[in-house]
Amino acid sequence: MPLSFRLFVSLLLLSTISLAQPKLAQPVDFSGPLRVSDDHRNIVQATEQPFFYLGDTAWELLHRLNRAETERYLQKRAEQGFTVIQTVALAELDGLNTPNANGDKPLINNDPTMPNDAYFRHVDFVIDRAAELGLVIGLLPTWGDKLFKNSWGTGPEIFNPTNAQTYGQWIGNRYRNRHNIIWILGGDRQPRDGSNDLAVWRAMAAGIEQGVGGADKALMSYHAQPLPASAGGSGKWFQNDSWFDFSMHQTGHCRDAAVYDNIAVSYAKQPTKPTMDAEPIYEDHPVCFNVKDLGTSNAHDVRRSAYLALLAGAFGHTYGCHAVWQMAAPGREPVNSPHFTWSEALDLPGARQMKHVRRLFTARSMLDRKPDQTMLIEQSDEPASRVQASRGNDYAFIYTTAGRPFTMQLGRISGKNLTVGWFNPRTGEWTKSDSVSNQGQHRFVPPTSGYGQDWVLTLDDSDRNYPAF
Repeated sequence: MPLSFRLFVSLLLLSTISLAQPKLAQPVDFSGPLRVSDDHRNIVQATEQPFFYLGDTAWELLHRLNRAETERYLQKRAEQGFTVIQTVALAELDGLNTPNANGDKPLINNDPTMPNDAYFRHVDFVIDRAAELGLVIGLLPTWGDKLFKNSWGTGPEIFNPTNAQTYGQWIGNRYRNRHNIIWILGGDRQPRDGSNDLAVWRAMAAGIEQGVGGADKALMSYHAQPLPASAGGSGKWFQNDSWFDFSMHQTGHCRDAAVYDNIAVSYAKQPTKPTMDAEPIYEDHPVCFNVKDLGTSNAHDVRRSAYLALLAGAFGHTYGCHAVWQMAAPGREPVNSPHFTWSEALDLPGARQMKHVRRLFTARSMLDRKPDQTMLIEQSDEPASRVQASRGNDYAFIYTTAGRPFTMQLGRISGKNLTVGWFNPRTGEWTKSDSVSNQGQHRFVPPTSGYGQDWVLTLDDSDRNYPAF
């Protein structure tokens, strides 16, 4: 075969292969490192622009997926508008003794002071690939069962205050030049009364700060188990700690969680710190772990948690899916029998609808938005019928979980007249309605009502001439 013809065939094959490759996700607009805003209500980028935390729980990402699978997962979530991936270095599902997809364990002899470089080279790859896609990694240095196993943890229990600080300093130093990391301690555990748990977590936090080169270079929080709303999230233990930058909640996997109450309590705590729900009800999860009687959760459940928490004062929100957190796949022991593999579950309706959440909440100023239930004449404390209100200086968002009509006291935002619209959380479509005078009381009736028919009323100062959502 002549050389020129072989070259032509080779180029043709390369072109065909190139065309067959999946479309690359476009990086989102992100500039790290991140820090708490001056008003202590939000997170901002290095450019001072607000950062919208839209997370996904991929707890077993570093432990169970190989590089090709990781690439598929990260690209899909970037395309879907997620901004944060929550994952764990020392993973939950026997993360110390079951090797990762490359055959490597994270520690030598399960010693936190002897990390295995081969394992963490894979962690390097995931963090760096996420950065290329504009994604932040919410990195848990360890799952909580490595401190104490509780009734379901695998362990083994390996941490004490001394080696926790050593490990924290090591992992902090390794990633000191990666600006797309939010550090998350805890790993689904409450500090136990009468134990040294608080000392361990504080030592790990101190080590991380030393490793990254200072407290101002480590944005950090704590992930606990579900708590009563009155606890105020993980600020229950750490609100006054200087390393603790924002509060996280886990409102759990039941449909009746009043997530707005949890957020409201931590929003009011002093000193003021940002707050968010980092683990609400997952999509396709056994409701209250009782699939026989209650079935599994759906897209409406995860949407409702997101909008109610954000309008109650959360600066961001985390989505979760039962198959994705554990990276369920054939040949792996499933946890609570997911209906899908992780790959199939990436396109569940609730996951696709999270991009609408981000689009709505970033379409108006995030830095002056505050919860304000006093705008509502009628009140409901039931999650299934809740109406939740929030406003900025010149706009307001009001979410009705089931299309319930409501009456508002107007005049709380600027403008002589208000532009009225309805945002559909299921489709992301926004429909402009008639404008109203910004005074007195006005009753608003959503386009549809009933279970799953949630809507967001948008009100804008007409003089601002905001573009459509």
